[in-house]
Amino acid sequence: MASDNFIDYVKIFLRSGAGGAGSRHFFRAKGLPNGGPDGGNGGKGGSIIVRANPQLWTLLHLKYTKHIHAEGGQGGGENNKTGADGQSRLLEVPVGTVIKNAETGEIVAEADKPGQDLVVLPGGRGGLGNTNFKTSTNQAPDYAQPGEPYQEGWYVFELKLLADVGLVGFPNAGKSTLLAAVSEAKPKIADYPFTTITPNLGVVAVRGYTTFVMADIPGIIEGASEGKGLGLRFLRHIERNAVLLFLIPADEPDYAQAYQILMNELEAHNPDLVTKPRLVAISKGDLMTEEGEAQLAALRKQGHVAVFSAATGQGIQALKDLLWQALQAGGKKSAEDLSDEG
Repeated sequence: MASDNFIDYVKIFLRSGAGGAGSRHFFRAKGLPNGGPDGGNGGKGGSIIVRANPQLWTLLHLKYTKHIHAEGGQGGGENNKTGADGQSRLLEVPVGTVIKNAETGEIVAEADKPGQDLVVLPGGRGGLGNTNFKTSTNQAPDYAQPGEPYQEGWYVFELKLLADVGLVGFPNAGKSTLLAAVSEAKPKIADYPFTTITPNLGVVAVRGYTTFVMADIPGIIEGASEGKGLGLRFLRHIERNAVLLFLIPADEPDYAQAYQILMNELEAHNPDLVTKPRLVAISKGDLMTEEGEAQLAALRKQGHVAVFSAATGQGIQALKDLLWQALQAGGKKSAEDLSDEG
């Protein structure tokens, strides 16, 4: 997933098609100058439809699309001819895309099932022709219905990556290094903050053919929920992860404080995030000091016991097993319970 091509937010003006007007036509023929009503119905306007495509991973193809209009329905015709329906517009998006009304923030559709089609803006219904209004007391109705109007507005398309495990931590916590160590993903790794500026996904094999998807989220800093750093833009990707793995590097001065800052930012962004199953792991375990061991002992009282080193391979398999247990528990067990079992 090239960083330059990863687009996870677009804003587009959408308009469905108006319904075609019904016809107020009367039959005319030689010798029959005053025939009855034969006006047909108008066609239905086209809709704006979104389809979840599992082959897409980004909204890049919509980046430069600012206006999308469906076709209006055609008017009804003589001889009770129904107007043609307007052509709908189908927009394919990655699985995990949420569509919101840009003005109200209301979620109008969530494309979370592969192949799923969702009508974001329905087309207007066609109006009824005058044939439909003929009665025993009104043999020649000289009126028909107009078609329903179109619907329009600005809509935000927001991609929230669907991953089983989301990595949460400060810049340089070792998230990218862990992802590279446990999967075939090749995220950019360097010793400076914000190396990761776009989410990376990797498929992690546990034992045999058992796998799960892990997402490396750009680093969170204190104040990310208020727009500082890069965290705010990517915090939404954590919302759809089944389990959160908090990474704290062994050379972090205060493990408990680091963990609390991360929790505070998640809660400030979305209070529901702190109720997700979560585990805490100490990365760069080969750098562990006596002071770090003391801090680790305090964390273990809360059940957070995972320690690993991507550089040496220490604790990697145990960590994968622990994450798999958390995913299989389906949130029924807390991270503390799972850690105690490990």
